[in-house]
Amino acid sequence: MERLHPFAELMAREEAGIDLGRACLLIARDAYPGLDVEGYLGEIERLAARLRGRLPRDGSAEARVVALNEFLFDDLGYSGNADDYYDPRNSYLNEVLDRRTGIPITLSVLYLEIGRRVGLTLEGVSFPGHFLVSLRLRGATLVLDPFSGGAPQSEADLRERLARVIPENATGNVPVAQLPLDQFLEPAGKRQILARLLRNLKGIYRNTDQPQRLLEVLNRMLEVAPAAHGERRERGLLYQRLECYRAALKDLQDYSTLAPEAPDIDEVRARLVELGALCARLN
Repeated sequence: MERLHPFAELMAREEAGIDLGRACLLIARDAYPGLDVEGYLGEIERLAARLRGRLPRDGSAEARVVALNEFLFDDLGYSGNADDYYDPRNSYLNEVLDRRTGIPITLSVLYLEIGRRVGLTLEGVSFPGHFLVSLRLRGATLVLDPFSGGAPQSEADLRERLARVIPENATGNVPVAQLPLDQFLEPAGKRQILARLLRNLKGIYRNTDQPQRLLEVLNRMLEVAPAAHGERRERGLLYQRLECYRAALKDLQDYSTLAPEAPDIDEVRARLVELGALCARLN
């Protein structure tokens, strides 16, 4: 758990004080225990310095976006990993920097971090099914897709994305094509970005049955969002599977206290009786 302390300290800060790039690299320390966080942060700084040296003189936000896209995707060759999307390396920022490929959220984090260093007030957008980046320009919003080389997204593009992930019968009497886009384009806070990144890893390690990796991810998720009752329940069940009975008992007790009306509460209470008996034998 010692490896978790720097991340926990970061998550204890106010939103403005969270260093997003550092937080992503600390998450990667679970899979890469010897990872040099400061070294990779220095690499991001060096990339930004190289970009600053080639920014156009007019300094407009639009020109900076064009320069950022050319630098990252044309010159350095960063691209979305569509061929092996669920490779866990795509979710670790160090691997994205080393391999120059990733998934929408990690490429967006890199885009945000370099863009911020060259004066672009970019925001993450937790769009359904595909993380994006936005930039406000004179009352309008420019939406960009770092997974596709920073390509601007038109209203038609965004509606097509929605249609792919939202079933028609899930929106009541309003067709997906008529849903207001603004509700899907709200800026994502840093904790929201980290939670979505960790959800990706949770899905990967759950589907490939890697309980120890899954436990590490759940530990991080509960630092990002301590009130995430579902993750607390899942961690408790995982602890039980790993025969960490006291830790399992604590998590499931907390879950039953925090979510007494949960649909599965009777099942959880039955497990608490079982875990109580197992823990008593350990004394």
